[in-house]
Amino acid sequence: MSTYKILFVTDAWHPQVNGVVRTINTLGDELKKLGHDVHYITPKEFITIPCPSYPEIRLAINPWPKLYRKIKQLNPQIIHIATEGPLGFFARRYCIKHKIKFTTSYHTKFPEYIYERIKLPLSLSYRFMRFFHKHSDQILVTTETMKQELAGRGFNIDKLRVWTRGAKQDIFAKGEKIELGLQRPIWIYVGRVAVEKNIEAFLGMEIEGSKLVVGGGPQLDKLKQKYKDVTFVGMQDSKNVANYLASSDVFVFPSKTDTFGIVIIEALAAGLPVAAYPVPGPIDILKNTKADTLDWDLIASAKKSLTIPKEVCQLIASAYTWENCANIFLDTAIRNY
Repeated sequence: MSTYKILFVTDAWHPQVNGVVRTINTLGDELKKLGHDVHYITPKEFITIPCPSYPEIRLAINPWPKLYRKIKQLNPQIIHIATEGPLGFFARRYCIKHKIKFTTSYHTKFPEYIYERIKLPLSLSYRFMRFFHKHSDQILVTTETMKQELAGRGFNIDKLRVWTRGAKQDIFAKGEKIELGLQRPIWIYVGRVAVEKNIEAFLGMEIEGSKLVVGGGPQLDKLKQKYKDVTFVGMQDSKNVANYLASSDVFVFPSKTDTFGIVIIEALAAGLPVAAYPVPGPIDILKNTKADTLDWDLIASAKKSLTIPKEVCQLIASAYTWENCANIFLDTAIRNY
């Protein structure tokens, strides 16, 4: 098998904790296992400023001189631009100027995220997204549902390629049950505590049992004050997340704007049924399976989830691996030499 020098350009990187960072980091590890020479250009190499309304995200300022020099010095055979931020924009510009082939990925529904914060019309945001991805040789999207949705938004369907995700089965299938001291059933949410995650649809559910939130984000302090009956445990490492999942009864995923939801696969790997809306991500993972409890009534979905056996959940999760994610990436990669 041939091996390649691969460059990822991403505006999302550690210490951020999100699906983009997890995907690019884990993918790089899998590609290294296959013998590829993997490099990254991330905000850590530049002067940055906090993103307005989301200070955990750092945006590189004036990145182009250093970014251009690094791409030229590395001379990678494969370039993948993961995000539509400053680094992604200038890497795209470099590739177009020098007639270098590159691929991009559509990880996040930024138009919807921006709308939730400042009510910028979706038509304007999607116009920018189409412009950003226009010159990409392949646009990697998380699911078939997202592929069709973006095609409906004016993206070139011939460039859209479905690129699934995975879960670390060796971690999430082996969580240890811990005594939480909470009334059952325990409904758990894992992820960013932010407005675009629609988390209050979960927190406000009038349902018997206890609610548990694992994760941090810009809304954390506000929601801790508002929902005194909810247990918030903050950010946790993967092993502790696996333990919290193993100790709960149902994973509730209230987001309507995620493009996939890696945490869904991780919860299923832990044997936890998932309550969610019938939207992209949950539809692609759960629709027409024995764990399909999707419902526009989140409480109804949660109650139905209580009947789903652990083995059914883990069987679904077993189909999603990071090895497969890496193979799809290589199959869609565009080589320059």
